[in-house]
Order: sequence, then C-alpha cells, then structure tokens
Amino acid sequence: MKVMLVIGARPQIIKSAPIIHEASKDAEVEFQIVHTGQHYDFEMSRIFLDELELPDPIVNLGVGSGSHAWQTGKMMVGLEKTIKKLKPDLVLVPGDTNSTLAGALAAVKLHVPVAHVEAGARSYDMKMPEEVNRRLTDHCSRILFAATENCVKNLLKEGIPEDQIRFSGDTMYDALLKRMVGALRSHVLERLGLKVGEYAVLTVHRPENVDDPKALKDIVEAVIQLKELVMIFPVHPRTLERLKATGLLKRVKVAKHVRLVDPVGYHEMLQLVKDSKMVFTDSGGLQKEAFWLHTLCITLRERTEWVETVKLGANMLVGNNKEMIVRKVRECLAIEGLETKLKELPNPFGDGNASVKIVEALKEFC
Repeated sequence: MKVMLVIGARPQIIKSAPIIHEASKDAEVEFQIVHTGQHYDFEMSRIFLDELELPDPIVNLGVGSGSHAWQTGKMMVGLEKTIKKLKPDLVLVPGDTNSTLAGALAAVKLHVPVAHVEAGARSYDMKMPEEVNRRLTDHCSRILFAATENCVKNLLKEGIPEDQIRFSGDTMYDALLKRMVGALRSHVLERLGLKVGEYAVLTVHRPENVDDPKALKDIVEAVIQLKELVMIFPVHPRTLERLKATGLLKRVKVAKHVRLVDPVGYHEMLQLVKDSKMVFTDSGGLQKEAFWLHTLCITLRERTEWVETVKLGANMLVGNNKEMIVRKVRECLAIEGLETKLKELPNPFGDGNASVKIVEALKEFC
C-alpha cells in the first residue's frame, strides 16, 4: 500500500509524525512524504523534522508564500504531477492549511482516494481560510479521521456517510505523549532564566491579528498593560516584520516584562507551555497542547474549531480587543485552585492511540 502524505506547515509535521512512525513498523505500508514548501523557509520545517525523527520528504515543491489563490493553485499543479508520477493508492492530508486543500483537490480530480486527518473540526467562521479548507477537504475525502466525538457529529450533520467517518482521536495528543520525555529534558527554562509558574507564553501569527494594524496594536497594548505577568514571546518571522512595519516593536522592547525570543522547537515549546502560568495564542494546535498540559489558554480569537476546550473551561476566547483581553486575564488570575481544576478535566481527544487506528483503517481501506 502506497500512501502519499502531503504536508506544508510545521503543525502538519507534528500531526503526521505519529502516523509515519506507526506506518514504519509495517512492511505493507509505504509512506511517500511530499512537502509543498508552503512556509517560505523550509529550514524552519527541518527543525521539526529532525526533532521528531522523520525522514526528509521525497519531494519539496518549494511553493513559498503568496495569496491563497496563487499558493493553492501552484500547489495543485505540482501535486497533480507528483501524484501521476508516484501513483499512490491513497493521498493523506492532515490539518487545515492550503496544502491540505490542494492535496485533496489534486487527488480527488485524479480519482485517487483522499483521507483527512483532523476531519470535522468547525469554527463556523467562514472568514477563516482554514475553515474553508477544512470543509472542502472533508467533502473531497473518502475516509475522515475525527479527533473528537463533536467532530464526528459535525460531519454527520453535513451529510457525510457514517461509514466514512472514524473517531480516531487526535494525533497531536499521540505526539505529545511520546515526546514529553524529550521536552522534560529541555533546558529552555534554565536558558531563559525562568521559574515554573512565574511567566506566560505568547504567540501570535494569524493574518487577522498581525495584518490588521489596530488588532496588532490592541494585542501589544494589552500585553504591555499586563505587567503582573512575565511574557515570553517567541516571535514568528512574519509577526516580527509586522511589528517593525507598524512601529510596535519599539513598544514591545521597552516593556521590561515582555521578552522577545527566537522561535523555539517542538520540545522547548512543550516545556514552556507546561511550566507556564498561562498561554496567549491564536494557534489552533497550541490551544490543544495547553489543554493537555493543564495550562490555561487565552485565545486571541473570537471563535475556535476546538470548542471542547472552551466548554470545559480551559480556554478563554478573548478576540483581539485590548480591554477584553486585560479584563478576562485578570479575572482568570483571580480564580482560586485553577491549576487543580484543569488537571481534573476529561480529555475528549482520544486515548493517545490515534495513529494506530489511522494506519489500521488505511490498510483496511486499501
């Protein structure tokens, strides 16, 4: 069985790693990893490939950044040629990036079955490019691997046949369980001079936050106002460019409690999140990782596809309004026994064996 796996962004590497490792145990399964080059700097992806002990992709399309239409179209052209050359039995697409959608569309138009990992996640915000990607990919797919029971319900409501849906659990949870040993060996706290529970982690990269000057200013001003928290801010290269362009970088640098650091690897980020007071982010994956590590998440969005974390009280949606961010954070800081409550929450994301279930289902299908 030949499975062509399409990746293009760092979160997809994390989501795919447990599946690749599980498939490598089976001589019947051949994985063909294709990287679209969606992120303009492939070396940023290579760090994750090395950390997660993954082989290099056999193809790198090197598409780079661009508008959604240009990027997705260029990927489809490259992926169509690659599918014709590699002749896979199935194309596997994880997540919700432009690479995910391009892989699904290129495959289905060539009558090659598509399997989607993380199917059924819904924010119901069609202004989010990822929401469009998720929905279209799901309706191109023959096998849909859902991370939660809520994702299964979403797919059924949209008319996806029940026999095409598998509740697998979340492969990111698999990855976290396997990699926490490496994360705990990380010296990132020592390197940054941090103490457990005495800092917060901040990440922001989404276009609606970094490309909108008012939104970015509100987030920065909120962070500056929250002087009661030491903020560790691993800055995405694109976010750094926007901070410079808007003049906000100077504001951040003069705030003594905010520390800008270079982007960190997977293990170091897990360690930082685990030992932090709380996490500020607009990342979907980091919302889940914070949940699994029993750390409160402050999500800089008005909606999330991972509504389970919100319903359980582990994730606060605050958007990008300064007053809302500051008020909600201070309310959370006043909650007594929050850490204990977070540790007692049920986990709706499966049992940590999603990759086993996915590989078994792929073998049955092919």
